[in-house]
Order: sequence, then structure tokens, then C-alpha cells
Amino acid sequence: MTARTYGQFCGLARALEIIGERWSLLVIRDLLLGPKRFDELQQGLPKIPPSILSTRLNELERHGVVQRRVLSQLDAGVVYELTEYGNDLDQIVLQLGLWGARSLTEPAADDLFTLDAAILSLYTTFQPDAARGVRGAFELHYGTDRMGDQMIVHAVVEDGAVTAGEGPHPDPDLVIEPRGPLMLKLLNGELDATSALTCGAVAIKGEPAMLDLFTRLFHIPSAPSKTEGLLTH
Repeated sequence: MTARTYGQFCGLARALEIIGERWSLLVIRDLLLGPKRFDELQQGLPKIPPSILSTRLNELERHGVVQRRVLSQLDAGVVYELTEYGNDLDQIVLQLGLWGARSLTEPAADDLFTLDAAILSLYTTFQPDAARGVRGAFELHYGTDRMGDQMIVHAVVEDGAVTAGEGPHPDPDLVIEPRGPLMLKLLNGELDATSALTCGAVAIKGEPAMLDLFTRLFHIPSAPSKTEGLLTH
């Protein structure tokens, strides 16, 4: 099959030729947190046909973005992982995710929120300038996923930097239990910490002041106002 091109001698055009196909960036997103088997990628992207997932992985491998590795364990199998070139996309993907989050509204009934998405959302919304001189550990409980497994993630803030991961933290300063989609309004500033607690958008274990701190450390900037009609100068 002849590769499709834009016919442009341009870095952006070339980037889109490599990662611009449908599903490609979501495959890369799901590999940012580490290697995954084919079936693990399918689980995080349930609407992608297996043949399309295989095609996208082959294309990304051909372009040097993804590589396959055989595990050395007894249950040896193949995992897919980002190459060094592929890992260079991490900040690009996070910034694009934050840009898109500014337009998020209520989730559809069949929208999937995965453990990886929960972890990446912490990296995406983290505000390093607000975290200068701040130290704290946060634990978030998102209920259960479609497989019935508990979705618990944590974030450790250490003087302008954040480390997020799967599972509980041994000694969190604050435990947050989001109640439905109103968590989005807490992150984008439509609800302040006090209002979120009052209306039941979240439940916490810890001091309410820590929730206010959390909203400053993890924040989605508001989207610019929409314009209507024809603009003239």
C-alpha cells in the first residue's frame, strides 16, 4: 500500500503523516505509561477493530515510533512500547489533551474512562507554577471500571513536579472520591472546593483546605469564548 502524503515539505505535515491517522494518537497515549500487550491495548480502546489496531501498530513501528519486545518471563509474550523517538511525544500528547479538555462537557453514556486516562489526566492538568514549594500526596477513587476492578490513582507533588500512578498512596494528605461528572467542573473552575463539597460533587478524607489546594495544582484553563458570525478588520 502506498503511504498517503500531504505533498508538503513541512515538519507538521510529516508529523501528521506519521501519527495523524484515526486511533494513532490514542495508541500512543496508552503506551505513554509503559509497554502493553495487544489485548491490553484493545481493552483500553474497545471500539477499535483488531485489524485496525494491528495496522496502526505496524505503521507506527515502521516509522520508528513503536517497537515490539518479547518478554523474558515464563509467560513470554510480545508487548508494544514507545521508542525514544515515540517518547518525545509525551509533552505534545499532554498539551493536546489539555487543549481538548477545555472543550469537554458531560460524558456520553458509553464513554469509557480508563485507569490510564485517570493517571494521564493528573499529568495533563498539573500546574507546576502553582506547585512551587508545595509538597503533598493525593489519592483519587473513581469507583470501578467495566471489569469491576477498583480505579484508584495517586499523585505526589514535590516542589513544582508531580508523579502519578496506579493504586493507593501509603500516606495521602487527601483522599478524593469524585461523584459523577461534576469532578470536571471542579477542575475547570466552574465549582470551587467549598461548593463541590456542599453539592456532593466530591467526598473527601482530609482537610477541606487540601481540596482547595488540589484545585489550584490540577486545573483545566477555561476555553476562549466562542465567536459568532463573520469577523472583519
